[in-house]
Amino acid sequence: MSTISTDSSDPAFVLSRPQRTVSASAGGTIFRSAHDAVTALRSGRISHIVGALPFTPGAPTALWAPDSVRVTEAPHRRAPGTRLPHFAIDAAVPAPDEHQRRVAGAVELLADPGHPLRKVVLARAIRAVSPQPVRATDILDLMVASDPLSNGFLVDLSAAGGRYLGRHLVGSSPEILVRRTGTEILSHPLAGSARRITDDPAADRAAADALLTSTKDHAEHRYVVDQVAAVLSDRCAEVDTSAPELTATPAMWHLGTPISATVPLAGPSALELAVALHPTPAVCGTPTGAAARLIAELEGERGFYAGAVGWCDADGNGEWMVSIRCAELSADGTTLLAHAGGGIVAASDPAAELAETTGKFQRILAPLGIADLPVSVG
Repeated sequence: MSTISTDSSDPAFVLSRPQRTVSASAGGTIFRSAHDAVTALRSGRISHIVGALPFTPGAPTALWAPDSVRVTEAPHRRAPGTRLPHFAIDAAVPAPDEHQRRVAGAVELLADPGHPLRKVVLARAIRAVSPQPVRATDILDLMVASDPLSNGFLVDLSAAGGRYLGRHLVGSSPEILVRRTGTEILSHPLAGSARRITDDPAADRAAADALLTSTKDHAEHRYVVDQVAAVLSDRCAEVDTSAPELTATPAMWHLGTPISATVPLAGPSALELAVALHPTPAVCGTPTGAAARLIAELEGERGFYAGAVGWCDADGNGEWMVSIRCAELSADGTTLLAHAGGGIVAASDPAAELAETTGKFQRILAPLGIADLPVSVG
């Protein structure tokens, strides 16, 4: 562990949710591992941990004990004078046809009864550039303002060191990895998606109804629910899993299942549960090891995309969101790398999976003025 500092007056961490906003400064002690952060919280030496967990367990985290924390019982509000950043698409990584080939290859593996893989989440990225430096807080303001529930997050990734110095992760995630409030635990995994048709209410409703009755999407969703419930059952009591329901975001319909549980006051903290749950099959696959190996082979290092962002206090309370619908802003503020992925099962169609990622990209790109994403960009 070490210490970091910043001259910026902007917050280094913000998590905006419908019921509250937690924001924090940089400075203080940083932790390159979740284990060290948990130990420090348990010791009582610090009052809060904030930051981000990477996709790959064991990779350096961006967690720290901030010098100051502010909790507001309301969503984050857009600052006066927030300017609209001007970004233009620079490249797709990989090109759309390559992503479809990757999906097709994964489907072949999944269709092989002798292969252990049952589901894998494959992602692609869009790189956008701006002629002028952009503040991460301006992007956060736009993410929150364009979300009906005012969801949004910002994390200065400098605590992870190395190439992350000065970089920020910004987004608007709809997915609760875990929230602890006193003895109450909630996880709300999302898996199985359909693009919304917002200019045609009847077609939009039809897309939602098709998702709700899709055998393929329910199978994909079940892998996630079963694993989350199993992890919580090992650490919590009274685990209750309800039926899947529709969850709407501005660009997508999702299948979601609220899962509740209880813990003693001295039981596992929100951070400890987040570490135990991550990565779920919603962002990795089933079984975890086989899916993670294929992701590493095809995509390389994901960094903090599909990790988790959140906070935890010394009493164990806190909230961690899955870091999806997000982008990494370069240290100079001119390059944005946005990611989107989808769960692949044996019944997946490569063209449909490409279309799903295109829809998911709109959550981060549309507020930046990139309304249409051409599938031919490469």
